[in-house]
Amino acid sequence: MQPAEDAATRHGQPHGTRVTRKILVSLTIVLLVQALFVLCLVSNAQLLAPRNMPFGMVGSSQVIAQAQAKVSLDLIAYPNESAAMDAIDQGRLYGAYVTGDSADTLILVPRKSFFARIELQAAFQSAAHGLNRPLTVQAPQPLPASDPTGAVAGLLILPLLIGGYLAAVLVFKAARGVAAAPWRAAILVGFAILGGLVTDLIAGPLIGAYPTSRFWPLLPCFALITATVALAAAAIQSVLGKAGTLVVAVLLIVVGGSAAGGSGTAMLPVYWQNIGVVLPPQNGVTLIRDVLYFGGHNIVTPLIVLFAYALVATAVIAYEGRIRPARAAASAADAVPDRPARRRRMVAFVAALGVCTVMECLFAFNYMSSGHAPKATDMPFGVVGSSPVLTEAEKSLSLNVTQYQDQAAAQDAIDQAEIWGVLIPQGTSNTLIVVPSISDLAPLDLAATFDTAAKAAGQTLTVQQYTPTPLATKDPFGLVPALMLIPLLIGGYISSTLLMAVTGKAASRWRAGILAGFAIVAGLAVDLVAGVWLQGYAGDKFWIVWPICSLIIAVVAFVAAVLQKLLGPIGTLLTIIVIILFGNPSSGGANGVPYLPTFWRDIGPFLPPRNAYLLLHRTIYFGGHGITQALIVLFAYLVVAGIALIVLDQLRSEARVGEDAAETAAVAVPIGAAP
Repeated sequence: MQPAEDAATRHGQPHGTRVTRKILVSLTIVLLVQALFVLCLVSNAQLLAPRNMPFGMVGSSQVIAQAQAKVSLDLIAYPNESAAMDAIDQGRLYGAYVTGDSADTLILVPRKSFFARIELQAAFQSAAHGLNRPLTVQAPQPLPASDPTGAVAGLLILPLLIGGYLAAVLVFKAARGVAAAPWRAAILVGFAILGGLVTDLIAGPLIGAYPTSRFWPLLPCFALITATVALAAAAIQSVLGKAGTLVVAVLLIVVGGSAAGGSGTAMLPVYWQNIGVVLPPQNGVTLIRDVLYFGGHNIVTPLIVLFAYALVATAVIAYEGRIRPARAAASAADAVPDRPARRRRMVAFVAALGVCTVMECLFAFNYMSSGHAPKATDMPFGVVGSSPVLTEAEKSLSLNVTQYQDQAAAQDAIDQAEIWGVLIPQGTSNTLIVVPSISDLAPLDLAATFDTAAKAAGQTLTVQQYTPTPLATKDPFGLVPALMLIPLLIGGYISSTLLMAVTGKAASRWRAGILAGFAIVAGLAVDLVAGVWLQGYAGDKFWIVWPICSLIIAVVAFVAAVLQKLLGPIGTLLTIIVIILFGNPSSGGANGVPYLPTFWRDIGPFLPPRNAYLLLHRTIYFGGHGITQALIVLFAYLVVAGIALIVLDQLRSEARVGEDAAETAAVAVPIGAAP
């Protein structure tokens, strides 16, 4: 490869002007992709509510009409309860309403969607109460203890998407850009089988996220999903070349992952339902969920879509590699390299697939182990006085209880984000105050646990909600800060990585300034998309959220830059492992830190993602209380990494990083990971 200066001379451009232009173009691409990622993630999940949800009805009732005013249902009439149950068993319905002579029955299916059950139950119970109609709620197919929130299907799609994407990208790099080589499809299919096997072994026998009886039925599903993504990515790269890598990441990871419907397809906005139905991720989630929980019923459509992608992609690869004359000659020349070249290529393939396997294993293990079965430990909780209800509740829910003198003192503690709920006993009556903005699961957990405890203690319970800063209309579950986190983290390391790629080295004299400038602009873009466009939080938070977003991006970018300066492209991989594979799962996210297993709770305080999330979340919903430690940790990372980067750039010379090596690092890790 000719030095960049020679190339610039050949094109009649000053070296500095050419490099500056490449830097601006690359960082603009990162900015646009980051903004798109925020738009996709926030818009698909900020309003979890049933939309055109398939729902059965037996008979007619005013309760159904009243409920439809609150939730969007696609009603399907059945002649009797047995017929409706058959449809439920086959995974076709999210629930059914059975009208009786003097009382009705609401049948819910949490295995289709944990959050749909909550929304449907609230809507129908409210309607029945308003019409004085007795209603019994049943859930004949409860979620197992290993998957109490139905998150496993969504978590499983993540390593499969990442594995397929990485395999296509790294094999493309190892083949030196020969995206349509005839042997490529066979290699990717072989890796898909291996990747599906390791994911199945980790999620099933090792972690226990599902019964071992589901191991063999799920294995071909995992292999098919991985192969579909890998082959589709390879086909796009064979047509578009290097630019295909960006298209693949946006189409299959950013857009496709956002439309996957891990919380239930019918909980997505209608436009995301329509987008997702033609992309592999949503069909992959549907296939996994229906095989896992519904005996393989209702999987014809996802199988058709996935096989169609795989077959069309294979045909494109074959056409580009063998049939098209211009490609056929290149393939023939490339098919018979000398022995040293074959050895080098084989080593490159083995290394590439080894990296893919390790990354898929880490994604499968880390995200599954941290999130498949959230159970609170030492949840901060307050009480005013004493009550047998609390004693009963602590038998099934781990609480870290603090006594308060009165309700005002307890609510002040909530305002400071010190406790997640409070019990106020008054004789045999009890008031439970829950805080929806602190966690999406804690209010449900507390309400269910204390309701059971109150009945066991022979007392009454009233549940009230309290939010120091009201939840935004378009963020009723307080999910937006968690949804913003991944694009912020990814924008940081991708900006540093592409800067390394376009300059041909891991650092330059102005690298810290360039990254700081990018962080300021990117933070503004994220704030505009999430806050102004999507209205994910109150408008008065705009000016404080902007510098927080910029700080998070800058911290990750500086850390990545230092590691890249010291280790070259390997530093990018290490950044991903620290920030995305260990930092993000340990952040606690929308569930909250008490729901993390011990290992993930313990490492989180020392890594940027948890501190970034707490800073963002507490600023938006708790007036900036409880952010001192998060600020100290993030500024410590920023200052130490910034000084190290400046010193290293000034004092340490380095060889230029090869263009292929730098580009490999830039695309070796997906631009996004769906939650």
